[in-house]
Amino acid sequence: MTGYVSAKEAAKKWNISQRRVSVLCGERRIDGAVMVGNMWIIPSDAAKPVDKRTVRYGKKQDAAIKPFVKWVGGKSQLMDELEKMLPTESETCVTKYCEPMVGGGALFFNVLSKRDFEQYYISDINAELINAYSTIKSDVDGLIEKLKELSARFFAVDESDKKLYYYSIRDKFNGTKLCEETSTEKAAYFIFLNKTCFNGLYRVNREGKFNVPMGAYKNPKICDEENLRIVSEALHNVTIVCGDYSLAERFIDKNTFVYLDPPYRPISKTSDFTSYNSHSFDDGEQIRLAKFADEINARGAKFVLSNSDPKSVNPDDAFFDELYKAYEIKRVSAARMINSKPDGRGKINELLIGNRGV
Repeated sequence: MTGYVSAKEAAKKWNISQRRVSVLCGERRIDGAVMVGNMWIIPSDAAKPVDKRTVRYGKKQDAAIKPFVKWVGGKSQLMDELEKMLPTESETCVTKYCEPMVGGGALFFNVLSKRDFEQYYISDINAELINAYSTIKSDVDGLIEKLKELSARFFAVDESDKKLYYYSIRDKFNGTKLCEETSTEKAAYFIFLNKTCFNGLYRVNREGKFNVPMGAYKNPKICDEENLRIVSEALHNVTIVCGDYSLAERFIDKNTFVYLDPPYRPISKTSDFTSYNSHSFDDGEQIRLAKFADEINARGAKFVLSNSDPKSVNPDDAFFDELYKAYEIKRVSAARMINSKPDGRGKINELLIGNRGV
């Protein structure tokens, strides 16, 4: 006799939201689902239905998968160099991709667009960011609905009221506790703020409150529905974890390629931006990360790590040269804001460090 499970249990089994399971039941998309009282029960052997509304993608699609947020320290400028360090098609033993400090995921989405690993793992310590990834994966329809509403209200008012609206959403974001019931709402607030705040920064104060002012954008694309649906499908087989990068140890083995992209070590006092959460990523954290690199190297994993080059401003600062002297270090040029002055953006070196011929 066939047993039944609750919508919550089915959601966990299929890695989608409970709300989505209820919608699928209501659309008669799950064979044998029955409403009992005010809840759905589903045959325990029922197969997860194909979500026909989701835009599917292919490895050779015309539209590449793009990051859904702007992120400080994005790797678009280094993409050509990073692509050279990815495993080649002949390296058939490398079947897993791991990015345990994913941030905006520039390389990750590039890999999803062009490569085909058997398993993917991403994580970040920023709970709001990871909630956005998870919500796009499991409830993209609800997210798009809320983003469209936020966008419509934002563009319906004049410039002075736009600012008031921005700060009202920022207050709601800071005042709403992240939990299962608020996950879609908070993800929508998070993306809205990212698209409309100053320079796409994510910065919090010591209390963990997002405190970035509004940016000066004429027509920000708050809801990129097409890309969100493509990202949702791409995340289908991706393990998403909220937590410290060290948790990835249980995923990493000799068949894994790992990309480590920590908050960069500041090369000047005014470029000091390491507070993506309420904890600073100081030199002690950089040293802990280097030990983690040693551990995954000992397992046989292939890794590449990026960071700032202190020698760009102080030729005698060999912090990373000493810390990673056992590995190959490559200096590449990138345009970055190195201080707060108007002329502070310029070409500086960044470091690519690894154990696979950087």
